[in-house]
Amino acid sequence: MDKIILNLKKKIDFYWEKKFKICESDLKFTVEKVIEYLDKGKLRVISFSKKKKIIINEWIKKAILIYFKIKKIKLIEFGKFKFFDKIPLKKNFNGVRVVPPALARYGSFISKNVILMPSYVNIGAFIGKESMIDTWATIGSCAQIGNRVHISGGVGIGGVLEPLQNSPVIIGNNVFIGSRCILVEGVIVEDEAVLGANVVLTASTKIIDVTNVTKKISKGLITKRSVVIPGSYSKIFKSGKYYVPCALIIGKRKKSTDKKTSLNDVLRKYNISV
Repeated sequence: MDKIILNLKKKIDFYWEKKFKICESDLKFTVEKVIEYLDKGKLRVISFSKKKKIIINEWIKKAILIYFKIKKIKLIEFGKFKFFDKIPLKKNFNGVRVVPPALARYGSFISKNVILMPSYVNIGAFIGKESMIDTWATIGSCAQIGNRVHISGGVGIGGVLEPLQNSPVIIGNNVFIGSRCILVEGVIVEDEAVLGANVVLTASTKIIDVTNVTKKISKGLITKRSVVIPGSYSKIFKSGKYYVPCALIIGKRKKSTDKKTSLNDVLRKYNISV
C-alpha cells in the first residue's frame, strides 16, 4: 500500500476510535483527501487480494461517514438548478458522456467512455470503463460496477455504508442488468452474467439453478455467465400458502470474444425481457 494512503488509513482509524474529538483542522484535511482520492479513482471501497478475494476497505467507509458529519448543508448551484446538501456534485468528468439531468456526487469515480443517461450515482461508487448507466437508474453509495456493464432503465443498485464490514453490491465486467432489476445487500454478480427485467436480489433471495435435473439453491452470488430471470416458489405460512420471489438461473452465456454479439444471441435464445 502506498505510504500516503497507508498514513491516511492510520489517521482515519485513529479519528474513528477517538470519536473525532481531536485536532479539527487535521481531521478535515485527512477526510477531504480520502474523498478526493475516491473522486479521482485513486482509492476504492473494495480491493482484491492476489487470489482475487474481495477485501472491504472499512476505513474508507469510515472516512465517508465522518465526511457526512463534518460537512454542513449549503446551497449548491448547478446552472439553473439549486440544491441544499452537504455533498457537492461531481465536476471532473474526464471522457464521460453525461446526459442532462444525470447527477453524480463528489467522491464517486466514473471511468472514461462511460455514458450516464439521466441517472444518479452516489458517493463512494465506482463505475468501470465503457459502461452505460441508463435512464432513471440509481447507483448507491460504494456500489462497484465493472467495465462494459449495461445498467438498464430504472435499475436500483443498493448502497451500503453501515455496518462497516458489509460488502457493497459488486458487479463484474461485461454484465447486462435488465430494466427495473433491484440488487441490494452486498449481492455479487460475476463477469458476463445476464439478468432479465425485474430480477430482485437481496442477501436472502433464493437463487435457483434450474438448468439440471437436480436444482441447486444459493444466495447472494450470481455466478459467471449465468442467465437469470425472475421466478417464485411456494412457501407455507400460518395464514396459508403464498409465492415468494426468487431468481432462476436458466442457462449460461457462451464465452465469446465479441461480447455484444454474444449478448444479443443470449437474449434471443432465452427470450429474455430487458
